[in-house]
Amino acid sequence: MVMREGEYRVEAWRALLLAHNAAVRAIESDVQRNGRIPLTWYDVLLELRGAGEQGLRMQEVAERVVLSRTRVSRLVDEMARSGLVTKEPDPTDKRVTWAVITDEGRSALRATAPAYMRGIREHFGRYLTDEEAAVITTALLRVAHSGDDIQLG
Repeated sequence: MVMREGEYRVEAWRALLLAHNAAVRAIESDVQRNGRIPLTWYDVLLELRGAGEQGLRMQEVAERVVLSRTRVSRLVDEMARSGLVTKEPDPTDKRVTWAVITDEGRSALRATAPAYMRGIREHFGRYLTDEEAAVITTALLRVAHSGDDIQLG
C-alpha cells in the first residue's frame, strides 16, 4: 500500500499508541503477579530514586510520570500511607510539597525491578533489533525534548 505524504507519521503515531497500550498492560500484569507494588507506584519510585535525597516537587513528579496533578497527588498520598515515600513541605515556599523516597520505597523498588525488567524484555524488547531500538529511542527522545526550548509567557 502506498501512503500519501504525512500518512506514515499518522500511522507511526497510531502504532506508538497501540504498542504502548499493549506493552504497558502486559508489563503491568506481570508486575502485579510477581512484584511487590503496582506499576504506577514503581514508576513514581523510579523517578524519586533518580532525583536523589532531595526528592521531587509534586509538580515535577506529575510531569515525569505523565499523570494529572490530581492523580499524582492521590497516588503519592497512597504511597505515603504505605511508607514508600514522604511528603515534605518546602521550608521556603509553602505552596511547594516535596515527595521523597523512603528506605522502604527503595526496597519495594528493588523487589519489583526483576518483574519490571523481565516484562520490558518480554513484551517490548524482544520485538526489536538493536538497530530498531536505537532509531526508536533517538526519534522518541527528539519528540519528548521538542518543548525544552519553548519560551512561555
